[in-house]
Amino acid sequence: MQIKNNLKNDLLAKKRLQELASLINKHNILYHQKDKPIISDSAFDSLIKENNLIEEKFPHLILQNSPNKIIGSSPAEKFIKREHKTKMLSLSNAFNKNDIKNFMERIKKFLKINLGEKIIFISEPKIDGLSLNLYYKNNILNFATTRGDGSIGEVVTNNISAVKDIPFYLKNSSYPNPKEIEIRGEVFLEKFDFIKLNENLNEKNRFSNARNAAAGSLRQLDPEVAKNRPLKFIAHGLGFSDKKYNYIEEFYHDLKYWGIPYNTLNQKTNSVESMIKYFLSIEKQRSSIKYDIDGIVYKINDYNLQKRLGYVGKNPRWAIALKFSAEKTSTKILEVNLQIGRTGAITPVARLEPVNIGGVLVSNATLHNFDEIAKKDIRENDIVEIQRAGDVIPQVIKVLKKSKKRADRILAPIYCPSCNEKTKKFKGEAVLRCINSYKCEAQKIGRLIHFVSKKSMNIEGFGEKQIIQLYDLKLIKKFDDIFTLNKNKKIITNLEGWGNLSFSNLIKSINKSRNVNLEKFIFSLGIRYVGETISRLLAKEFISIRSFIDNSNNQEYLSSIDGMGPKVIESLINYFSNQENMRHVLSLVKILEINQFQKMKSNSYFSEKNIVFTGTLNKLSREEAKHLAQELGAKISSSISKRTDFLIVGNKPGSKEKKAKELNITILSEEEWISQIK
Repeated sequence: MQIKNNLKNDLLAKKRLQELASLINKHNILYHQKDKPIISDSAFDSLIKENNLIEEKFPHLILQNSPNKIIGSSPAEKFIKREHKTKMLSLSNAFNKNDIKNFMERIKKFLKINLGEKIIFISEPKIDGLSLNLYYKNNILNFATTRGDGSIGEVVTNNISAVKDIPFYLKNSSYPNPKEIEIRGEVFLEKFDFIKLNENLNEKNRFSNARNAAAGSLRQLDPEVAKNRPLKFIAHGLGFSDKKYNYIEEFYHDLKYWGIPYNTLNQKTNSVESMIKYFLSIEKQRSSIKYDIDGIVYKINDYNLQKRLGYVGKNPRWAIALKFSAEKTSTKILEVNLQIGRTGAITPVARLEPVNIGGVLVSNATLHNFDEIAKKDIRENDIVEIQRAGDVIPQVIKVLKKSKKRADRILAPIYCPSCNEKTKKFKGEAVLRCINSYKCEAQKIGRLIHFVSKKSMNIEGFGEKQIIQLYDLKLIKKFDDIFTLNKNKKIITNLEGWGNLSFSNLIKSINKSRNVNLEKFIFSLGIRYVGETISRLLAKEFISIRSFIDNSNNQEYLSSIDGMGPKVIESLINYFSNQENMRHVLSLVKILEINQFQKMKSNSYFSEKNIVFTGTLNKLSREEAKHLAQELGAKISSSISKRTDFLIVGNKPGSKEKKAKELNITILSEEEWISQIK
């Protein structure tokens, strides 16, 4: 019984993680790229918090497109782009003391140090503003860029010329200045200035909060807009620097000399208790602080430790943000509808009596699945407590008040609402599915929507509404139909919501998408369990689309790739064993220009070598050892095969060492490997 319950919980968690990833991505685009968020920060934090709690409880279910692996959003087309010399990472979030405790334990485990040993952190308020990167060369400000997607940002140098906190020239200190340096920080408006600004704008153009006002001011093509607004800047981070800093406080010392503000409310902490004490102290001062803050940032003071820890996904391992709590409210469930996703999952959705939460009017709520409905005994006309969990869909927490005349229980449908085929709940799963995968209209539409989405083929002007419209007209039935839409110009331009201009823009976007990187193409196919990280892993392994197709059902090969779990492997093999799927892929290969994966340039002896670790390492944790190998351009495998180049052994290596000897694979001890990479 316990095993069955565990499997049921796994499926519940997996489904919710998929929903959360989609919602968080949409809000990242609205927040970072369009400066038009439709939910409050606390509402967005509720979404992140729910995602993190599930990932913490079910680490084996973390998605490849987890929100914790994505930085910001792509830069807007209207700006000149520039690549950061070092990535601008995004912090992972914590929401309570236990999260901070786990964060501390993860760091110490990675660094392989005793739990009782102290690590010094710089703790400071997290300003709710727009992230900015300042690049100085020979003491002169060359350009300023927004975060963008973390690698490439928007150039806004002209727009920050009037910000007094950002000097054009760094005066020489008694110590040598760096010849090149990236200084990271936040552009913001103080509370009083925000109120004053809004008072002078008409109601239509007013901003919902100070962060949006700062972002909207800075991200203007007309620099005069920013110059006429009292923008402020506070530095908080160091990007690239050819001057070596050992500690954050050394960097802050230089900032003070240069006249660049940093947060003077910062404090050193070295334990979970001192970190929480600082959090509570700042929380009490929050209302009296001149600018908006949404939490506390904790970052390791020692840059050498930061470098060792590196990052995972989009988040540095050495820093975290403890956020302030989210908002909740109550409303009435009017009715419950059913939605079918691209994998056949049938999701119940509650239609709510519209209610304002976090400054946004919401009218829908996901009910996750039918087990969740039964557990909470949710019915139509009940009053429920909701918490914003992203998009326009909040999370239903519990029933607050049952209706006087209770409606019937909400039962799982026997037949799919889309294709009328029987539904099935697989053994160990909580999610009800339509298994008519290739004939169910709802699933076909879901796959098409995924294919054109931003993270997939990125066809602008082609969203859910347009896909459904053209699908109903039988103009699109499969992926390759999208690339022949030009022949239907007369029909489409006469449809409601279309015209010559919108159709022309769509065709341009479709043609632009024909040139695609291998990892994005793999992701766009919508193969179950194959998210962005796995897609990149596969692209890096196979390099070309031809090699990927030829080996996509080779179980032994796939099993040797580190990071490829059994569910992913099974899903890949099932997908490419289906003749219809294979026909679709081969048809796309003829239409598209699918670029080979670009290998990371490295002069390391271990570059492009297949490495396997086994046994207990003494000097490094297994996680840090893999991280170091990948930094050198190596490929990490989980099992020994003829393709393995090196086996790195620790204590009690087991059967892998024996097999490596049989295959004449080079075996290195941990000490030998460390001496080689040094």
